[in-house]
Amino acid sequence: MENQYQPEFQSRINLAQLQNQLQNVKNEISKVIVGQENMIEHLLVALLSNGHVLIEGVPGVAKTITAKLLAKTIDVDFSRIQFTPDLMPSDILGTSVFNMKTTEFEYKKGPIFSNFILIDEINRSPAKTQAALFEVMEERQISMDGIVFTMEEPFLVIATQNPIEHEGTYRLPEAQLDRFLFKIKVDYPQLDEEVQIIKNHHALRVDDKTQAVQAVLSASELKSYQDLVKNVLVEDHLLAYMAKIVVNTRENQFLFLGASPRASLALLVASKGFAAIQGRDFVTPEDIKKAANAVLRHRIIVSPEREMEGLSPEEIIKQILESIEIPR
Repeated sequence: MENQYQPEFQSRINLAQLQNQLQNVKNEISKVIVGQENMIEHLLVALLSNGHVLIEGVPGVAKTITAKLLAKTIDVDFSRIQFTPDLMPSDILGTSVFNMKTTEFEYKKGPIFSNFILIDEINRSPAKTQAALFEVMEERQISMDGIVFTMEEPFLVIATQNPIEHEGTYRLPEAQLDRFLFKIKVDYPQLDEEVQIIKNHHALRVDDKTQAVQAVLSASELKSYQDLVKNVLVEDHLLAYMAKIVVNTRENQFLFLGASPRASLALLVASKGFAAIQGRDFVTPEDIKKAANAVLRHRIIVSPEREMEGLSPEEIIKQILESIEIPR
């Protein structure tokens, strides 16, 4: 008689609570937002990966409200900065003010000193103001008047922007774009989703839609989940697969600028996040392919000739993924 016993797969990491809590976050957001599953999923992966996110879309597709709702589901400090053409770096970072009583300068912290920062229309401000974010986004600290201020964890920047061809926008420098883990593109909703949006708005009958959303995740829980995701297993052949994808962008004849090593690291942490929200403690090639578009699209520049032909970064990324053998 054959032995019918088959060992059950047992996960090394218990991801059940993480999945449940993230589902609670989704449920809260869905009280207001209809559809946009791709944006919400990528935002949750960014949370787990402790990475910043850039959301691009035309006005009115719920970029800002989704970021505000996500912030409200987490019990942390929230700050919103509206970028405008006359915004100065000190309006973001803060400035030293002379105290008449102590006859000394005191540093008044700016709105960037928070856990969850929403930067609305980041491409409405010129390069000088955008450059104020370089240090704080990469190193999570601010150097001011010879003193280094370390940001409290969690520290997450979600920035929204309109497409570059819109009126009164500035192109983000490559160094700024490279500091975002993801660039998420948001499209118009489908007809049935548009109908549901109108119905929901009519049913809520409140001006502040965020009132319907409650905090379901604490800062300490989020930190523990971020630590948990770091332990997700990635086989060596998958690490090599990630490297091949990124190196291919540098050698691609259709690209003027390829992705940096920071993109390889972003691909690693993002693929771990996608695996974790599926309840898996190991990364698959599908996780890497799922992360590739959002990780790479803002880090590569299409050559002028190909751009004139209408070739998009997403199409080139698709070609690269199809040209590289998937490891098994």
